[in-house]
This record gives sequence, structure tokens and C-alpha cells, in this order.
Amino acid sequence: QKCILSGIMSVNGKKVLHMDRNSYYGGESASITPLEDLYKRFNLPGTPPESMGRGRDWNVDLIPKFLMANGQLVKMLLYTEVTRYLDFKVIEGSFVYKGGKIYKVPSTEAEALASSLMGLFEKRRFRKFLVYVANFDENDPKTFEGVDPKKTTMRDVYKKFDLGQDVIDFTGHALALYRTDDYLDQPCQETINRIKLYSESLARYGKSPYLYPLYGLGELPQGFARLSAIYGGTYMLNKPIEEIVIENGKVVGVKSEGEVARCKQLICDPSYVSDRVTKVGQVIRVICILSHPIKNTNDANSCQIIIPQNQVNRKSDIYVCMISSAHNVAAQGKYIAIASTTVETPEPEKEIKPALDLLEPIAQKFVSISDLFAPTDLGTESQIFISRTYDATTHFETTCDDIKDIYKRMMGSEFDFEEMKRKKNDIYGEEEQQ
Repeated sequence: QKCILSGIMSVNGKKVLHMDRNSYYGGESASITPLEDLYKRFNLPGTPPESMGRGRDWNVDLIPKFLMANGQLVKMLLYTEVTRYLDFKVIEGSFVYKGGKIYKVPSTEAEALASSLMGLFEKRRFRKFLVYVANFDENDPKTFEGVDPKKTTMRDVYKKFDLGQDVIDFTGHALALYRTDDYLDQPCQETINRIKLYSESLARYGKSPYLYPLYGLGELPQGFARLSAIYGGTYMLNKPIEEIVIENGKVVGVKSEGEVARCKQLICDPSYVSDRVTKVGQVIRVICILSHPIKNTNDANSCQIIIPQNQVNRKSDIYVCMISSAHNVAAQGKYIAIASTTVETPEPEKEIKPALDLLEPIAQKFVSISDLFAPTDLGTESQIFISRTYDATTHFETTCDDIKDIYKRMMGSEFDFEEMKRKKNDIYGEEEQQ
């Protein structure tokens, strides 16, 4: 998040100094290489067995997330031209869990008709619903068909199309990507837009709506760091932060190795300001190394699996994302599957079991439980802008919402791509853009 913001602020003509106490880019969302480092990081005894191949062929994300093809992060990447430094691959399929089994989320009409996720009549009703969503335009009341996007709840929209519980589960959780069922009683506009985003992203590449960078997510912050440098930003790794210097309740600088770097505004993650954040929950993540593709995924070399909370009597979903040597993140013939969910009980490992059962046999597991923090200080007075901890979702949309929120608090205006394009042309001229 910080890397993306520093890139965006630099493009916006702000003077940026980016300090990181770690020796690598990306903070808690880093990719770890070689494999030996992952064993060390999780305090596992010994070294990885021979069968794991060469350590440096591994690049393991601590917090895996996919990018929605038409989503906010890809727009930010295209807008800032960070795409020059990255290569993406399409994730081969998205699956949803129902009654103990996984089913492919249909990605074409033919797949939908053949899918055993729904019965014949259900399929017809679902198709009608999807056509309605595709034609829905919040600026054209003719497309509403008696629905008020700001008042009608999503529950009522599902009723209107007579959709059953299983279909509601997979629509809300695998297409609209909600983590809980709270959305059912909220106005339907947001949900309809999310389903549209999914369908439009899917239409771009056909297999799934998700993309993932070769060599892992660690490539993203590095791309943004390069971008920031092009626009005059400065990057310092291995810089311990000793204190944040405050005068009259406002940030004036950051002290490191006896020196103070002065600033007007500061962006940081919760780990730097424990007194200005509050714990809002926990996430459990289990990184699993497999020597086989996941069963019932048609041997996909990458996929996402969503376990809707309803299916396992929980309040929040369980996510799995799987990548492999096809993305240059694992040794040949090896797969990395990462399961994550929001913790709800004193026994998080039991909670995530339904996901791990789908992955068996597992060659090696790395379990982490992280606290989730949210800022109690929004930065209005202090000018310290604190990001939220990464949540359990396996896509970047919630992270982008946070970025836009911080941008708005810092700049006092909405994050607007078109406006920024114009600004960029004003500052740097058209010809440099080509």
C-alpha cells in the first residue's frame, strides 16, 4: 500500500522519501526467497528437503492476493505505467465450495449450462439475473425494472429472480466477493457493480477474472519504487525508524540513525504507531507446499477457491489461492497453496481445516496468525496516515479502497484517474508519455 501511494504521490508532483526498516520491499506483503528463508522465518528446524528443488526457485508471498483484470489496482498500474516492469499471467480458474465439494465458477455460457452447480431451472433464472446485471446502468432508470439501487436490498433482488440459497451463496461470495452475508440487507447498487466488475474482468481473458505477476507480488512494490524514483522520489531500505517526531500534535519528521528527515505528511503501517491503532481482529494464513495440483481443479496450475461461510457454518469465508512453477514462484512440479480466513474462535487451525482438507497431501505447512489493526487516528490533525492491515481476502479490491481512503484524507479530494492523467500531462508534457 505504502509503495503504491508513494508512487502515486510522486506522479502527483509531491516530494517523497520512502523509508523501510526491512531489507526488502513491501513490508508485511513481501515475497520470500530463497525457500531456506521461509523455513527460518517460521522457525522450522533444519533446511528444506532435497525434494523441494533449488531454494532460489522459490518466491513465496506471505500475503497472497490476485488482481482483478478490470479492478482498481490494474487501473492504478496502467495509469502509472508500472505495467512496463511487470508480466502478468491469467489465473486458470475460480472454484466455489458447496456441500463438501468444489465446483468451477462458470466462466462462459456453455460452462454455466454444463455446470452441476445448479439445476436446469435455476440456471435459467440465474441467466436472467446475469443479463439484468449486465444491462444495469445506475444512470439509466429504464434498466432498473422496479429496483431502486439506493433502497432495494440485495436480498430482495435475489427474491425478484427467485434464486435459491446455493446460487445466492456463490453469487455473493465468489462473484461479488463479499466475506460475510451483511451485504444482503444493504442497498443493491454496490453488489450489482461488484458482479459487473467480475463479469467484465472475466470477459477480458476468459479463464478467470484474476491476474498474478510472474515472480510473485514482491514485484509490485518494486515497480512502484522505480516509478517513484523516476519522478524524483527517494527510497531507503534497511532504515530503522527510531521515532516519529511530533510538535504541537502534528508530525514534523521521522528520526532514523540519529538524523531527522523532516516532512509535512507521513504514511505508515500500524506496526510503526501502536498507540494510534486498534486491534479489530485476526487472520490465520496457512502456506502449503504441494507436490500435486489440487484435486478436482482439472490439474490447473493456478486457481482460487472460495468457501462461502454458510457452507461451513461460519460468519466469514475461507479463501484458498494456488500458484505454481508456471509463475516462477516455485520449483518445477511444485505448487504453493495458501489458505486464509478471519479468526472467529479460540481454535483458528480448526476453522481453516475445510480448506486444508481440499489440499491433502500437504508436503509442508507454514502457519501464521496475524492481528488486524485499523487506525484510531485518521490523520486530520496529526497528518499521520495509517494504512489498515491486509485482510483475509485473496484479491486487491479492499486494499485499493484503503489506498483511495488515505489519498482522500491526505489530499482532501477523491482519487480520480482522469484528473491525474491531466495533471501528469501538465507537469511532464505529452511527448514524454509516449
